[in-house]
Amino acid sequence: MTAGVILYSFYEISTIIIRIFTLCYIPQHHSPTTAMSWLLAIFLWPWPGFLLYAAFGSTALPRERAERHEAMLRALESGRAGVRKILDDESHWLPEELVRFGALGKKLGEMCITTGNSFDLIDREEDFLARLCGDIDEAEKTVHLLYYIFVKDEMTAPLFDSLEGAAKRGVECRLLVDALGSKVFLKKDAKKLKAAGVRVEKALPPKLFRRTATTARYDLRNHRKAAIIDGRIAYTGSHNVVDPSYGGKAGGRLWRDLTLRLTGPVVLQLQGVFTEDWYVETGEIPSVEKSFPRPLRTGQAVIQTVPSGPSYPWQNYQRLVVSALHGARRRVVITTPYLIPDDELIHALETAALAGVRLQLVIPERSDQ
Repeated sequence: MTAGVILYSFYEISTIIIRIFTLCYIPQHHSPTTAMSWLLAIFLWPWPGFLLYAAFGSTALPRERAERHEAMLRALESGRAGVRKILDDESHWLPEELVRFGALGKKLGEMCITTGNSFDLIDREEDFLARLCGDIDEAEKTVHLLYYIFVKDEMTAPLFDSLEGAAKRGVECRLLVDALGSKVFLKKDAKKLKAAGVRVEKALPPKLFRRTATTARYDLRNHRKAAIIDGRIAYTGSHNVVDPSYGGKAGGRLWRDLTLRLTGPVVLQLQGVFTEDWYVETGEIPSVEKSFPRPLRTGQAVIQTVPSGPSYPWQNYQRLVVSALHGARRRVVITTPYLIPDDELIHALETAALAGVRLQLVIPERSDQ
């Protein structure tokens, strides 16, 4: 038997094994639409399709990383339960629809509806950075930042100064940035912050195939954007720490973002999200006493934090949006830079429109993708 015949036989047998294996495995771990796409690719091009699936097909986290996530949820449970009891006892006056929607969010993200909050909506990068710098300058115990893109440029330089100043005053400063989204910062400017006393860590360092508790796929990124100061003030939204023309100067594009500045009990929920991510990446739990003060009521806003991502198996964000669409009575406004709806979301939009709900969908005229 020649080498050519042996190679051909190996190829044919291996492709049969690949097709049978993926036909049994993929439909059990993906939605029908996603499974059909992967199976079509693998049946047409068995080896290339299989290798692509091995590298990018599964969003499941490595076992060690999933175990850290579960351990962090358990560690936070006692504190969460206490806050939950305080807040649940006062949620009886909320509308039934909101209570039902909040119950879904609580089941998906382990965090209840909070009352007694206040917020400001910030739509300009300059205002966002100025207010964040001001709050960091007045920080007394902790400053926790979590960002996808963190870059030092002319606009963001004052934030770096504020962080250095806070760390030198003895404030515990922690900065967690995505390993790819902030790779320029990690190479150029992280050392100076570390020298000033700021703890800097990278989230989800990429690895193509064999992954560990602290590595991930190249396309699996931490896109969260949040800042929590003293457990009393929080920022979250779509602003990254970067000039808003970042990456778009050549095409004349400008990013338009919104951020909420929050005070009240909801701040502790965002602190919990940061603490979980920090623990998963570093194995360290920041001081509970400093990070989680007793919640203070500052207003009347009703807000709930619902984290999502591969650590949460129920597609939290999509389920909440679909549930909200089904519960809508008068008007729905959706603003998003990227819209790739699946059948479930399309059906929910159609159903709402047929029921007489006014729908407004705001998307870019020209996308960057």
